[in-house]
Amino acid sequence: MSSAPLALSDAQLERYARHIVLKEIGGAGQIRLLRSHVGVVGAGGIGAPLLQYLAAAGVGQISVFDDDVVSLSNLQRQVLYTTSDVGRAKVETARDAVARLNPDVVLRPVPERITALNATALLGGCDVVVDGSDNFPTRLVVADACHAARIPLVSAAVGAFEGQLAIYRGWEADKPCYRCLVGDDPDRPEINCADQGVIGALTGVIGSAAAIEAIRVLVPFGDDPAGKLLLVDVLSFRFRTLAVPKDRGCSCQTV
Repeated sequence: MSSAPLALSDAQLERYARHIVLKEIGGAGQIRLLRSHVGVVGAGGIGAPLLQYLAAAGVGQISVFDDDVVSLSNLQRQVLYTTSDVGRAKVETARDAVARLNPDVVLRPVPERITALNATALLGGCDVVVDGSDNFPTRLVVADACHAARIPLVSAAVGAFEGQLAIYRGWEADKPCYRCLVGDDPDRPEINCADQGVIGALTGVIGSAAAIEAIRVLVPFGDDPAGKLLLVDVLSFRFRTLAVPKDRGCSCQTV
């Protein structure tokens, strides 16, 4: 948890009024959000709406990890950026956008790609990590680091007309980790937006849903979704939820 006031100011009471009136969040929950630290891996299609909603919700500290710059082709879905941002580092542009949105929030831009060498140091101290990265090796590294540090992981992905979302706490006896779902193959071929395209608004749906789950981790409400996988198929207008069993032979047991 980051440092933040233990009471809400008059301006904060007004800003977060729609949270405060929810009995599941209330004033105490809003203060907890203001004192929380969320790590966001990837400031692209999923990260853009995710950052907007985390900032609007009053998550006090957000660290964003991305070594990419804004390109014109990003603007079809990465709604945090504008044409004038093309060529700028995404994390710096995100920092400026969040500062305009909510002065209560400090966004720490980290223009680095997460690797096995730096993941533990970069993600340490986060209360929850949201992974919206666009490649499988990074996802495995992030998942392993979160598992080892016992940091809840919100994993979100999109492709073409499909998206998925899950929450992992694999160190718990009855909960799966990311590897329980995908296995250990780091050499599977990558398919990215440049190869197959993606319907832009779908990243908004999944990014917004990921923000809800990050907030749920920080201020628990409703049913615990860990151990379930949400699948979204906008071609067939269908949302499905599948159970993800814990794999007792999963390599995460030794991570």
